[in-house]
Order: sequence, then C-alpha cells, then structure tokens
Amino acid sequence: MARTRGSRRGGDYGEFWPGYVDVLSTLVLVFIFLLSIFMLAQYFVSQESSGKDNALRRLNRQIAELTSLLSLTKGQSKDAKDQIAALTATLTSLQAENQRLTGVSSGAGTQLDAANAQAAALKSDLAKQKDVSNEALARVDLLNQQLLALRRQIAALNEALGASEKRDQASQVRIKDLGSRLNAALARQVQELQRYRSDFFGRLRELLKGRKDIRVVGDRFVFQSEVLFTSGQAEMSVNGLVAMDELAKAIVELQKNIPKEIDWSLQVDGHTDRRPINSPQFPSNWHLSTTRAISVVRYLISRGVPANRLIAAGHGEFSPLDNGDSEEALRRNRRIELKLTNR
Repeated sequence: MARTRGSRRGGDYGEFWPGYVDVLSTLVLVFIFLLSIFMLAQYFVSQESSGKDNALRRLNRQIAELTSLLSLTKGQSKDAKDQIAALTATLTSLQAENQRLTGVSSGAGTQLDAANAQAAALKSDLAKQKDVSNEALARVDLLNQQLLALRRQIAALNEALGASEKRDQASQVRIKDLGSRLNAALARQVQELQRYRSDFFGRLRELLKGRKDIRVVGDRFVFQSEVLFTSGQAEMSVNGLVAMDELAKAIVELQKNIPKEIDWSLQVDGHTDRRPINSPQFPSNWHLSTTRAISVVRYLISRGVPANRLIAAGHGEFSPLDNGDSEEALRRNRRIELKLTNR
C-alpha cells in the first residue's frame, strides 16, 4: 500500500510537472517578449536622448544575466521562481527608469523643437546673407568691369600723354629756337632803338643847346616844370610851347627814319615836389603831375606826333631826384621827363 501510495503520489507529480513546466516556460517567453518590447522601446528612446545609453548598457547586462538564468530554469524551478520575482522587481525599477527617461526625452524633445526653431531662423538668416552676398558679388563684378574700363582709359591717356610729351618736346625745341630768334630780334631792335635814341637826344641837344633848364639824365630828357608851366598850373606857358615845338619837330623827323617793325613810344612822366597841393582843380600832386603830362602829350599830338606813340603818366612827389628840402632840391624835383622806349 505504501508503494501503491508512493506510486500514486509519484504519478500525481508526474502528471502535474509538464503543465508546471509549460506554465513556467510560457511565463518566461512572455517575460522575454516583454523584455524584447522593452528593449525596442529603450532603443527608440535612446535615439532621442543621449542619456539613455547608460540604461541600455544596464539592460544589456541584465538581459545577459536573464539569459543565463533562463538556461538554469530548465532544471531549477525554484530558482526560476526566485528569478521571476527578481526580474519582476527589476522590471518595476526599469519601468520607473523608463518613465524617468521618457520625461527626460520629453524635455529633450522640447529642447529639440527650440533647436529646430533656431535652426530655421539661422537658415532664414543664411538665405538672406546669401542674397546679400549675391548682390555684393554682382556689385563687385560691376566694379571690376568699371575698373577694367578705367584701366583701359588710363592706358589710352598714358599713350596720348606720351605722344603729347613727344610733341611737347618738339614744341619746346621749336619754342626755344623761336625764343632765341625773338631775343635776337629784340636785341637788334633794342640796339636800333638805342641808336635812334642817341640820334633823338643828339638832335634835341642841338635844338636846345645853351638852355640850362633842360638837361639829359641817363636815358631821359628832363624839362624843369618852370620851363613849361607856371607854378601850380597845368597849362603850358609861351616858353613851354616854344620848347615843345622844337621837341615835336625832332620827334616827327626821327619817326621817319625809325623802321616800322620797331614798336617805339615816347613816354611823358610828370613829377612834383613834396609840398602838397589841394585846390579845386588839383586835389593832390597826383592830379597835377598827371594833368601836366597829358598837356604835353596833347600838344605833341597837335604838332604831328602820332598819338599811338605817346604815353602820359603822373608820379606825384614819389620819384624825387633830390631828397633835400632846399629850394633848389624842390625845384629839381618839379619836372617833365621824356623817354624814348619800346613797348
């Protein structure tokens, strides 16, 4: 009976053991399936958050441990139960960790959205910068074209300048030659004029010899004012008219012998002494000296001297012959000077 009971008990155990193993295998497969899904979820979560790498490494280690434990459950059901309990606890902690990582992933997603917005703004700015850059490149290209045209113009100007410099050098040579010729011609005219001046002054000396109030000073023929004018007046006196008649005859005779190419003139300069004059007719010595020079010129014109050969000028008291204050010095400074010159 004991053996019968033992066999019955053994039979009962044999009947229930396969079912127990099947249930345990099913649980293990379900657990493995759940672990696979969890691994996949963790993988996708790890793609969105760099902080999940550590969790995945822990899961990989745990999966390796579970794999080794599952291989042992085939022969050790009690150990399997313990392992299931441990795995359940681990799963709970992993779910909590997953929830935490999911929150981190949500925060990372928010940051990613902000980063995407910033990236979009940067892309917009980059597009604007590209447009500005394209416009700047177009302007640079235009400036390069203008610079090239300007360089061509400068080259043409340099070429023209070189040709102009060559022409200028040739012109300078011609001008120098013409200048030399002109100087030579002027020198000849001056020499001829000096000769005629000498003839003119010689003729005047012959006509006016013996008159001490008329003298030659350098290249000028000097008449004392008292010879031609009364004191403070600009109308010529009788003695002045006689002296001017002789002068006019000499000039008319002389101009017949002066060649036409010599541009000569007779300059008449009026001078006064330093004593001021202030009358209704002559407000200053300038007026008196200039009016006297004009009176001489007008009379010479009336006696046949060409008007275009005469020059009248007044110097007032500012070109004295004698700087003294004596009556003799003042008398010497009151004068009319005649000078034969070229224009």
